[in-house]
Amino acid sequence: MTTVLAIDQGTSGTKAMVVDGADQVLSVVELPVRPHYLSGGGVEQDPQELLDSVLDSGRQAVAAAGVPVECVTLANQGETVLAWDPATGRPLSQAIVWQDRRAAEICAKRGDSAELVGERTGLVLDPYFSAPKMRWIREQLTTEGVVTTSDAWLVRQLTGEFVTDASTASRSLLIDLDSVSWDPELLALFDLAEEDLPRIVTNDEVIGETTLFGEPAPVGGLVVDQQAALLAQRCLTPGEAKCTFGTGAFLLANMGQAPVRSSSGLAASVAWRVRGGTSYCFDGQVATAASAVRWLQGLGLIQGASDLDRVATADSDGVLCVPALAGLSAPWWAPDARASFSGMTLSTEAGHLVKAVLDGIAAQVAELVDCAARDIGKPLSRLRVDGGLTRSRVLMQAVADLLQVQVDVYPSAHATALGAAGFARAAADPGLPLDQAVVDWTPSTSFAPQLGADTAAAFRARWRVAVDTALTSDRKIQEDS
Repeated sequence: MTTVLAIDQGTSGTKAMVVDGADQVLSVVELPVRPHYLSGGGVEQDPQELLDSVLDSGRQAVAAAGVPVECVTLANQGETVLAWDPATGRPLSQAIVWQDRRAAEICAKRGDSAELVGERTGLVLDPYFSAPKMRWIREQLTTEGVVTTSDAWLVRQLTGEFVTDASTASRSLLIDLDSVSWDPELLALFDLAEEDLPRIVTNDEVIGETTLFGEPAPVGGLVVDQQAALLAQRCLTPGEAKCTFGTGAFLLANMGQAPVRSSSGLAASVAWRVRGGTSYCFDGQVATAASAVRWLQGLGLIQGASDLDRVATADSDGVLCVPALAGLSAPWWAPDARASFSGMTLSTEAGHLVKAVLDGIAAQVAELVDCAARDIGKPLSRLRVDGGLTRSRVLMQAVADLLQVQVDVYPSAHATALGAAGFARAAADPGLPLDQAVVDWTPSTSFAPQLGADTAAAFRARWRVAVDTALTSDRKIQEDS
């Protein structure tokens, strides 16, 4: 199979990896990028830093691998947007990150169209998705140039092409989920009808060529990051699901080739478009996972993510945390929600707070899994997981306990990049079936539930009350202000 340079451009870092035809990792280079968290719910990135991280990591990875690269691919953040000059490629705004909540008012003004948006797109009218942030840029920052997701800008820098892939486009609130094409009525709803939008390409398409990493190489297999991980974990059959624990936590469940809308508060989007067909997925998001851990670090409660299991106590001693540090996404869709701790006393210690945050992340994932099970029509038999926070045994055990299913940890720290490499191989070799473009795997670690079902249910009931209390308090504060 094809040797691929796979670049995973994420929220807090960019990873470049060269993978040979046997799926052996020949080199990995990871460079940090720094989101800027602003008051009022703003989260921004410097576009030039994103581009530099892509070019520098890619060039270093190719040099370290020492072999010719036959295809280059890019996995992207999904809903991060910016304005830029299509003639020069120069950024005209900061990149507005998927976590940014400043477009909440833009969604509120269009609340009467929420049902239309949900039916047409499979998504929820929420600032998490691209279109509200695109409109916010137009109203608050600039009317010049084009406004797109970050992948279209990065691919323009690499190849000169103006494209986005089907999975990324499906996260925009601007496409019809059935036809996977830009929808004129939705564009008009967000006052984006006059915008020049990128061509939507399939996930197995070669879209151009780049010379920025050495010898000329085709670029293809473009994909959004979470769908790349879904492929890497071989969730190829309807009902199979994975959760990636990165900056946020992202649950995706394969739902086959029928574009069914969720009835339980999840989003429905394109999983991938390959070989002339479209596969779909349900997905739900925990807005803050590793970013909540970095918040704990900033407070001095831990020294870093590697410190979680040492500091966390065996139980939280009654402390509950709703870690809504960037609002609540599915199934609540409360962008203005704020984080809360409850149940604290004078005996509460740092370890209790750390455990409560981890339990709060796990509880949100459990809610998402319940929603997915209702949409799929049967409970999950296991959950496949990847991402940096899977190194925390305390968190993974909490997930298994609250879900009451086995949790299988993906054996590589590079699921997104490996999935992107699979799509690149599918692009480079049109005769290669998708299920042969990625290798099979066995878990590095598995976690079985240790908590009794009744105890887990009781905890989740208390945690839901904490969520309801936090949401009620937030609404009252907003009404009084």
